[in-house]
Amino acid sequence: MKSTLYAQSINLTNQITMKIILLDADYAEVSYDEELKLGKIEWKRKTTTEEYQYAFMVILEHAKKNPSDNFLSDIRKQSVVSPENRKWFETEMLPQAIEAGLKRAAVIFDGNVFKKYYINMIIKVTNKYGLPLKVFNTEEEAIEWFKGKEYAETG
Repeated sequence: MKSTLYAQSINLTNQITMKIILLDADYAEVSYDEELKLGKIEWKRKTTTEEYQYAFMVILEHAKKNPSDNFLSDIRKQSVVSPENRKWFETEMLPQAIEAGLKRAAVIFDGNVFKKYYINMIIKVTNKYGLPLKVFNTEEEAIEWFKGKEYAETG
């Protein structure tokens, strides 16, 4: 189920950027922005354990061959993450991502109280690894953080 597509998008400053689509599935879109060295997962619905882990593995495999300093996860349409997946993310995925070069991460979050618990758990783990993680309401805010003054300070 691997697919690679290239899409042009216009960002806030009306610059055309290339987004590489690594996975386009009914549960998630996984993409990479070369300019920002940004891997992104946009969750589309509740996932099975296999789907959740596969989306992360797609981005991790890409990061091993391409500079991926930044990671963005849009969880607004994602359902509650199971304890099993949360533990896998904390013990397996995150250490591998940092080893592959991850330096900063951001989450787009809609304020859902059930997801807040998940985010708080992820923040605790990223703090343990010294990985800056910020939570935003919009993708634009997250991108500005990756590009802006704080990016230089945490980078």
